[in-house]
Amino acid sequence: MTAPGDADVAADGPAARRLRTAVWVVLIVVAVAALAYALRPAGSRTDAERVRDLAAEIRCPDCESLSALDSQTGSARAIRRDLRQRVADGESDADIRRTYADRYGDSVLLKPASDGLGLLVWGLPVLLVVVAGAGLVVAFRRWRRTPTLQATDADTAIVEQARARRAEP
Repeated sequence: MTAPGDADVAADGPAARRLRTAVWVVLIVVAVAALAYALRPAGSRTDAERVRDLAAEIRCPDCESLSALDSQTGSARAIRRDLRQRVADGESDADIRRTYADRYGDSVLLKPASDGLGLLVWGLPVLLVVVAGAGLVVAFRRWRRTPTLQATDADTAIVEQARARRAEP
């Protein structure tokens, strides 16, 4: 049993389009809010957490495939000691990163800067995913709107003739 007004929503009329648009807007708002909540800072960090986070962002100069946190080389241990000392001395995370980037080059940072070229490195893949998703939505809508083709009597006759010829020995 349907309620009054359900026929308008079930049809592909303006009311159904408005409802679908409203649902998509609500889903996007919820997704953005969830992402913002997940990425918010968790409050003040302890010195040990700062050292761990910084060591995870700095590449080991010897092995280069691991962070200073994950590597067990002598230089990685020295970097971790230096990070503990710098954090204890009150240096900011940005100053510490800049010191290591100045000493070893920008490639020592595992996380690129979020401005200039770094913004392009981080933003371009996200932009490509969004554009690809929009392209898929457009393609699926066009595909859904394409009318299905029905075989004509002439088409059916051609198929029957081909089957009859194939069935002949």
